Amino acid sequence: MDEFPENAVEMINELLGGFNKSMGLHFVKAAPNEFVAEIEINERHLQPYGIVHGGVYAGMIETLCSTGAALNVFSEGKSAVGLENTTSFLRAVRSGTLRCTARPVLTGRRSHVWEAQVTDDRDRLVATGRVRLIVLEPGSEADGITVELNTKPE
Repeated sequence: MDEFPENAVEMINELLGGFNKSMGLHFVKAAPNEFVAEIEINERHLQPYGIVHGGVYAGMIETLCSTGAALNVFSEGKSAVGLENTTSFLRAVRSGTLRCTARPVLTGRRSHVWEAQVTDDRDRLVATGRVRLIVLEPGSEADGITVELNTKPE
């Protein structure tokens, strides 16, 4: 990758609201080979048994891996979107902070594979995942509309 935004963490946290904001996800590190974000668990993250919903883990993993792949092809005018997300839930968590760390396994011209680990605030591994992504050329469409970054802050 030629250029990586120096202000990547600020850019992600300010511009990419939507689902990130709904989850309460906050990026703390964004580098070409490592992305880290955290969620402070509250009632919106829990399922009826009072433990973190599996969708929270899957959402964190998808978000970090997709963001990592997208920022790695951003300087080429390309986009990256997920094709497959496999998440394994390893340990129940009820409160505290979740930290997700994502790293690339493969960064090819047409596809990326990223892996992520989620730990709790006691540094216990609570979930792992792998996301396979397709790299889209500029002007590519999804659902009939050109794929482009929505940079309007909420």
